[in-house]
Amino acid sequence: MKINNSLLNFVNGMLVTLPSSKTLTLSWNFGSMLGMVLVFQIVTGTFLAFYYTPDSLMAFSTVQYIMYEVNFGWIFRIFHFNGASLFFIFLYLHIFKGLFFMSYRLKKVWMSGLTIYLLVMMEAFMGYVLVWAQMSFWAAVVITSLLSVIPIWGPTIVTWIWSGFGVTGATLKFFFVLHFLLPWAILVIVLGHLIFLHSTGSTSSLYCHGDYDKVCFSPEYIGKDAYNIVVWLVFIVLSLIYPFNLGDAEMFIEADPMMSPVHIVPEWYFLFAYAILRAIPNKVLGVIALLMSIVTFYFFALVNNYTSCLTKLNKFLVFLFIISSVILSWLGQCMVEDPFTFLSPLFSVIYFGLAYLLLGIFMTSKLLFK
Repeated sequence: MKINNSLLNFVNGMLVTLPSSKTLTLSWNFGSMLGMVLVFQIVTGTFLAFYYTPDSLMAFSTVQYIMYEVNFGWIFRIFHFNGASLFFIFLYLHIFKGLFFMSYRLKKVWMSGLTIYLLVMMEAFMGYVLVWAQMSFWAAVVITSLLSVIPIWGPTIVTWIWSGFGVTGATLKFFFVLHFLLPWAILVIVLGHLIFLHSTGSTSSLYCHGDYDKVCFSPEYIGKDAYNIVVWLVFIVLSLIYPFNLGDAEMFIEADPMMSPVHIVPEWYFLFAYAILRAIPNKVLGVIALLMSIVTFYFFALVNNYTSCLTKLNKFLVFLFIISSVILSWLGQCMVEDPFTFLSPLFSVIYFGLAYLLLGIFMTSKLLFK
């Protein structure tokens, strides 16, 4: 009984009596939508795992078997495939909203959120490889090879992940097990993310997280989260009408280790990082830039200053940062030729320049406005 009461009190504190700012707009729905999509991906992925075989000779065929032979297998596969894109759409919206409203002031919330982002990128990459198609196989070869730049242990780590001297069926099994287990670790970190958020309170459209404008989370914000149903309806309709528009044609060709695609392109949500990687001809520097494109945002947790008169400048810089990220994503799918070989390094510099300018301004804001 004590356990049941404690659980009920915990749920009540998280979803009913939680003090929440009355100025939260629909952009705060991004977080709740991400929670829904995460559960949706775990459910659909579990059903797909029942029929999937992590074997290099059978993986591609079992995906086709799920599509054509398993009852309603096609709908689970289509929803799971497009669910990954839906997750990243709201993940990027959630991050950009956090930058707009300076949510990095909530240090534990910000850092746990970035950790979730990194783990979700790993999860999405491994799921992409499981199809064992031409593009996903060669993406696995390229991305895992990047780990060889780690001093001393790099080649050993690559060989361990490959379970040999190349990407083989053993590598596929390794990725399958991790792809199945990692979402549960992500769920635990998401729970910690929520606990950190509820202990500090959320930021708001007033750029505040004090105790003077609070209302109970339920029923107001439970009702507001119900707007997510509209997004789900749009997602279902678009997934059924355009099931594979976000995929690549090479994903319908079985993996051939003897012949690589003419132009290797990752999924759209990795394109900005891929463009940064390709922009630098040196492998080591390219991998460092790739990592720093995300790790940089951990440094925002070092900001201890907050100056209200900088909010307009912050919004302007974040808006420019979003534009540069979108252009980098477009450049990531372009051929390696002029003028794209010039534009990719240019916008990579702009990307990092804006990020560090934003960080620098708020790190020194007390000195600027003393």
